[in-house]
Amino acid sequence: MLDVIIIGSGPAGLSAAVYSKRANLNVLVVEKVYFGTGQIAESHQVDNYLGLLGMNGYDLGEKFRDHAVQLGVEFKNGEAEHFEAFEDGWKIQLKSGEVLETRTVIYAAGAIHRHLGIPGEQDYTGKGVSYCATCDGAFYRGKNVAVIGGGDTALDDALLLSDMCNKVYLVHRRNEFRGSASTVERLQAKENVEFVLEAKPSAIIGTDMVERLELEDGRTLEVDGVFVAVGMVPMTNPVKDVVELDTNGYIVAGETGKTAVNGFFVAGDIRTKGLRQVVTAVSDGANAATSAEQYIRQQ
Repeated sequence: MLDVIIIGSGPAGLSAAVYSKRANLNVLVVEKVYFGTGQIAESHQVDNYLGLLGMNGYDLGEKFRDHAVQLGVEFKNGEAEHFEAFEDGWKIQLKSGEVLETRTVIYAAGAIHRHLGIPGEQDYTGKGVSYCATCDGAFYRGKNVAVIGGGDTALDDALLLSDMCNKVYLVHRRNEFRGSASTVERLQAKENVEFVLEAKPSAIIGTDMVERLELEDGRTLEVDGVFVAVGMVPMTNPVKDVVELDTNGYIVAGETGKTAVNGFFVAGDIRTKGLRQVVTAVSDGANAATSAEQYIRQQ
């Protein structure tokens, strides 16, 4: 029986693997994407990870993985479908039908950004289309951008971008926002923020990079960047009957990574928290692995 099975090979899962291995635990990383490194691989450039300024996201992810590999961490390609607790730990059934046994689980399957599903979105991801203003906003200093969405994330993104961009269009399909009224008021006071309401994007157009955003009503916004903030989808379906989820589908857990279920820990974007960034994912992985180690020692 393994000491720790980690579900997911993004920064949270890889960090948990490194800490588990250094604690002399028998650990296995189960990854849905073969030789994956998580969403960070999609980032054109990472400027907010301490000490590695300007690194390509794919290269940074590779460094994380290489670190784990050099320590002897083992990986298994597979998709976890079912989790069952038993007296000595957990049984995890993969989509292939194989069943793995472990004393503890660190669930780090992550969350994916909800996409618009319009022409040009996929083509220009990393070339003007972004899902993280905190990550990529600085690249658009002095430029014109559009933020799409009406929740707190979209409003906060627009506010952040308004301090560095020449013009910010806030595009929302309704006439009212779901996000904080106080943030809306702050945005209304910004001279470089324009609300584009009751509007739905229809296409993102450009050549090498984004050049404009087309709306269903025929309007066109000349922009250098499009920030999509229409929500995230946590990958919690396999564990929805195992651990407690909040109203948005995230696993309820604090910084220790401990859930209310014995031997089941969580790390990364999948858990309830305010900031979802690579640095917080790495921190989560370390915390969850440390908690799992303490749990095993106590047993």
